[in-house]
Amino acid sequence: MATAQADRRGPQVLNIGEVLAQLSDDFPSMTASKIRFLEEKGLINPQRTPAGYRQYSENDVERLRFVLALQRDQYLPLKVIKDYLDAIDRGERPENLPAGVTVSPRIVSEELATELQSRARRLSEEQLRAESGASVPLLESLLSYGLIGHINGKFDEHALQVARACVQLESHGLEPRHLRPFQAAADREFGLVERAVATLTSRKDAASHARAAEAAREISDLCLSLHQALVHDRISRMDI
Repeated sequence: MATAQADRRGPQVLNIGEVLAQLSDDFPSMTASKIRFLEEKGLINPQRTPAGYRQYSENDVERLRFVLALQRDQYLPLKVIKDYLDAIDRGERPENLPAGVTVSPRIVSEELATELQSRARRLSEEQLRAESGASVPLLESLLSYGLIGHINGKFDEHALQVARACVQLESHGLEPRHLRPFQAAADREFGLVERAVATLTSRKDAASHARAAEAAREISDLCLSLHQALVHDRISRMDI
């Protein structure tokens, strides 16, 4: 009888506090202002009551989980995530989704949520060596030159990406000692990004911090594009 009554009432509608309660375990720093920021960016579109109050569906909550998981675990900018969602809403499967990620329109499965959460993992030195193909001496050099770091002996996905790249560079005769300029350049680039978003980071509200993080990603991507274009320009002038 209770189920029949629930069916007659239609889909469950949540207010913003109830949405935060559902997300709090996986995303404890989530706030109402961050949800409103994501709405402002077009990533969710909750219904409104005649009085203007937001009403969220379970699909809205799962959509939020998808956005937040990709942002946290894949370090993707919101623009890229929105492109994914727009394609999904059209009934398409974006070709450039992170490996292994499968989604259906407007909903994220429990399997996907688990998969994305597992990507925010920490690796032991042994795991890092196994997954990157790096030797013990190479990892020791990367650590000594500050190209990778760890917290309580655990490495993150960024360290894995660095180690994999350095394994390949080593095959071209480039050792960690040759790569110190990259660390210096990254520090300088971070300084530029930090200054560019300083106005936003100085504010205390979560929406401003979310905007700062998104702007920082966009600026970083532009810096990387500029760097790549400049290097490719020099390569194109080589007398080969």
